[in-house]
Amino acid sequence: MVTRVRRIVAALVAAGTLFALSACMAPAEPAADYDQVEGEFPADLQERLDATLDEAIRVSGSSGGIAGVWAPWAGAWTAAAGTVDLSKGAAKATTDTAFQLPAVTGELTCAIAMRLVDADVIELDQRIDTMVRGLPGLGDITVEQLCRHTSGLDDYYPPLRRHFVANPERVWPAGELIASGMALAHVGEPGAVWKESRTGILLLATALEQHTGRSWSELAEQYVLDPLDMDGTVLPEQSDTAYTGALGGYSAALAADGSPDCATVVDVSRRSSSIGGAAGGARSTLDEVREFSQAYASGALFEEGTARQAWDVVPFGGSAPSWQAQGIGAQQYGPLRGMAGESTGALTAAFTDPDSGLTVVLALNNSTGGATLVREAAFALASLGSKAAAADERTQPLVELPWSYEQATQRMTEAAPCAEPAE
Repeated sequence: MVTRVRRIVAALVAAGTLFALSACMAPAEPAADYDQVEGEFPADLQERLDATLDEAIRVSGSSGGIAGVWAPWAGAWTAAAGTVDLSKGAAKATTDTAFQLPAVTGELTCAIAMRLVDADVIELDQRIDTMVRGLPGLGDITVEQLCRHTSGLDDYYPPLRRHFVANPERVWPAGELIASGMALAHVGEPGAVWKESRTGILLLATALEQHTGRSWSELAEQYVLDPLDMDGTVLPEQSDTAYTGALGGYSAALAADGSPDCATVVDVSRRSSSIGGAAGGARSTLDEVREFSQAYASGALFEEGTARQAWDVVPFGGSAPSWQAQGIGAQQYGPLRGMAGESTGALTAAFTDPDSGLTVVLALNNSTGGATLVREAAFALASLGSKAAAADERTQPLVELPWSYEQATQRMTEAAPCAEPAE
């Protein structure tokens, strides 16, 4: 059911690409260590966090949600509310329930690329047309530009969004989605303009697979999942549309212009991982996403020089505030680093402040409100967690977030096109 292949040596020999398996084992301890205080937040803070999760579930139209906030100096809060789907007698969501990783999967794909850079297998400035076959018109696009979303390639997802919702079990070959994205007008020359692009991430994954002769799942397992003990993180087979034991998925029906029909809720719980693939199709759990978010944001997953390059950020530009910027593979909002994203039936956000270790993870299962909704909900949770009082003998850090709780919750509500007014 799951693409987790462990016969690595045989696969490498068969592909003629045997390189040192131990080459990318540095750093020896890729997980971040923030000396997390054991125990929960005070009851009043937990109540506010619970209420915020409940409101995010309500305005998004989800059946349930899963969230966690970790403040290493104070404690933690993890919670699940609602049910895994809207069916009669549905199981309650728990903090162990698996969920899909829109956008965070793309972050994981870029983590693979940077670990391969550390292993001297590829270079960040390497041209993609030297790594992938059969795709003309790639020009000067590099690995780094794909992970910085400055390749000039537009995003395949928005024009196809309603088709994904209407036919979620269809298997979409990555090549078809890449071709769809490349057929759109380019947003700029390579390196000139920022535009988040799942097309670019799928292209990167294809290039890595062809260059190494190995599948995404094999690469992810060796370079990210095994080093971080992420045994519950998988990219399901494209034909395996059952999400048994995981959060289901929903969306409002979408018109040809993309506008939602809020009166019609479509059950997309049975869906192919190919819709997001290496850009958004993986599935994981709360604790494993926290582990990955902290390792990526802190740079612990990479060698020192690679980590510095990853977080040499560039502002989004346009009308975006200066505190919103793009690194290699992930984004920065104030002090928080990570990603928030949408795929059919799923919204997920995961962010970490590399200095204090403040981390927030949130998963919802109605995609109608898009990435903005889940990002702002996560920012609201982060705002509460940032103010958690320090435990005995610990010092409370100053976490300066460029938004208030009220601003984040307001933007979350504004991003929810089908939300009913609060009672």
